[in-house]
Amino acid sequence: MTLKSPLGQARGMGSARKGADLWWLQRVTAVALIPLSIWLMASLVSLTGADHARFTEWVASPINAVALLLAISTSFYHFKVGMDVVIEDYVHSEGIKIASLLFTTFATVLVGAVCAFAVLKLAL
Repeated sequence: MTLKSPLGQARGMGSARKGADLWWLQRVTAVALIPLSIWLMASLVSLTGADHARFTEWVASPINAVALLLAISTSFYHFKVGMDVVIEDYVHSEGIKIASLLFTTFATVLVGAVCAFAVLKLAL
């Protein structure tokens, strides 16, 4: 038996104050992805029919390489934040939740690193 009201009992419990941070991170990365996606789509359309040498020349441009790396890193970070929220909200088994979060983290870092390596190899 407690003398606290229901509101008093609920205060300080819940999301551990990280829910708003994740919400903002996902919105910021989404906004950053808008111009990056438009640039990437326009660039890929302009490269339609280009051979490997032309594509390598395009990636070797410092502006294109940096923008491509920004698009890759932002996309994978946006994906990871979104998947973490989905897993935390909808997976109820603690073991499966932890395994899913670990798998998502490792897979995102691995695939992102491979993509960044490919861009750097072509650019340098």
